[in-house]
Amino acid sequence: MSTATLPVPEPTPEPLRVRLLAHIGELLGLAAPVIVSRAGLMVMMAVDTAIVGRFSAQELAYYGLAHLPGNIMVGTGVGLLMGTVMITAHAFGAGSDAECGRAWRRSVPYALLLGVLFALLSLPGGPIFRWGGQTDEMAQGGAHVLAVLGLGAPGMMLYITTGFFLEGIKRPLPGMVAMLIGNLANAGLAWALVWGHVGLDPLGAVGSAWATTIVRWGMGLGLVAYVWWMHDHERWHLRRPVADWWRGAARQRHLGFAAGLSIGVESGAFAGLGLFAGMISPLALGAYTIGLNLTALPFMAAVGLASATAVRVGVAYGRGDRSDMALAGWTGLGVTSAILAVVGVVYRSLPDALGAIYTGNPELLEAVVPLIAFAAWILIADGGQTVMANALRGRHDAWVPTALHFFSYAVVMIPVSALLAFGFGHGVHGLFEGILIASLVSVTILSLRFAYLSRR
Repeated sequence: MSTATLPVPEPTPEPLRVRLLAHIGELLGLAAPVIVSRAGLMVMMAVDTAIVGRFSAQELAYYGLAHLPGNIMVGTGVGLLMGTVMITAHAFGAGSDAECGRAWRRSVPYALLLGVLFALLSLPGGPIFRWGGQTDEMAQGGAHVLAVLGLGAPGMMLYITTGFFLEGIKRPLPGMVAMLIGNLANAGLAWALVWGHVGLDPLGAVGSAWATTIVRWGMGLGLVAYVWWMHDHERWHLRRPVADWWRGAARQRHLGFAAGLSIGVESGAFAGLGLFAGMISPLALGAYTIGLNLTALPFMAAVGLASATAVRVGVAYGRGDRSDMALAGWTGLGVTSAILAVVGVVYRSLPDALGAIYTGNPELLEAVVPLIAFAAWILIADGGQTVMANALRGRHDAWVPTALHFFSYAVVMIPVSALLAFGFGHGVHGLFEGILIASLVSVTILSLRFAYLSRR
C-alpha cells in the first residue's frame, strides 16, 4: 500500500475584484479622519474669504495678497513637521511609548522656532509685495494683513505638531474637535471684526487676520493642554524634561525636509500666480483668491486619500508584495479621481451659486464664475498628482517626487501661466489654464514614475 505524501495545493489567490474592494474599504477608512482635520484648515479660509469678499472687493484683494506668502509658510511648516507623525507612528508600532512622548517633546520647541521664524518673515510684506509688481496701495494693505497673520504662526505650528503626535498614536479625534471649535470661533470673530458688529469698529481684511491669529493660538495651546493633561500622560512620558530637542531630533527633522520643500515649492508657485493676478488688477486678485479657495476645498479630500494611499503602499512595500503595492497606488488614484469628478460636476453646474456665496459684487462675480466652472477640470488632475506623489513616498521614493513637483509647478506652471495671462491676453483665466496644464504634467510624470517602480 503506497504511503506517498500527496502534494499540498497552493492557496488560491484572491480574485482581483475582492482585493480591489478591500483596498477601497481600507483606503476610505484611513482617509476619513485626516480629511476632516485637513479640510478644517481650508473651511476656515473659505469662511474668511466669504466674509471679507462680501464686505469689500478691495479688502478681499488685500486678504488674498497676504495669504499668498502666508499659505507658503503654513504649508512648508506642515511638511517640515511631518517627521513628528512618522517617528511617533513608528515608535507606536514598535511598542515604544516613551519614544512617542520624546518625539512630541522634541517637536514642540522646533515648532515654536519655526513659528517665530515665520512671524519674522511676515513683517517685511510691503517691500516684498512691491518687488512682486504690486502697487503701493496694494502692497501696504496686504502687508498689514500679513503682519497680523504672522503673529499666529507659532500657535499654528503648535497645533500642527501636536495633532501629528496624536495621529501617530491613533488618537486623531482631539485634533478634529479642536479644528471644529476653531472654525466656529473663527466665524464669529471674523463676522464681528471684519464688519464691526457688537460695537466694534469694522476692520475689513485685518479683522479676519486678527480672528485667524487668535483662533490659531487657541487651537495650538488647547491641544497642547489636552496632551499635557491626558489621563495616561505617564505612559508616554509627556512631562519629562527635554534636554536634546535639537540634536536628538535630527532624524525627525530630516524626514520632514523633502515634504516641506515639496509643499513649499508648490505653494510658492501658486503664490507667484497670485502676484500675477494682482498685477492684472485688484479685481483679478479677488477672483483668483475665490477660485483658488474653491479649488483647495475639495483638494483636502485628495490630501486625506493621498495620506491613506501612502500608508497602503508602504505596507505592501514592506511585505515585498509588488502586485499589492501597485494595486494600492492605482486604487488611490482611481478613488480620488472618482470623488473629485463628482465635485467637478457640481462646479460645472452651479458656478453662479457658488460664486454668490463669496461675493455680492457684480463685477467680481462676473470674473469669478468662469474660474469656478473651469476649476472642475483642475480638480481631478491636481488631486491625482498629490495621490501619486504620496504613493511614491510610501514606496520610499522621497526626493524624486519633490524634483518632479519643482519641474511641474516652477518650471512649467509659472512661465506658461504668465504667457497665457499676459502674452495671449487671457487675464486671470490664463492663470487657471496654466494650473491645469501643470497639474496634467505632474500627474502624468508621477504616474509614469510609480508604474516604473512598481515593476522593479
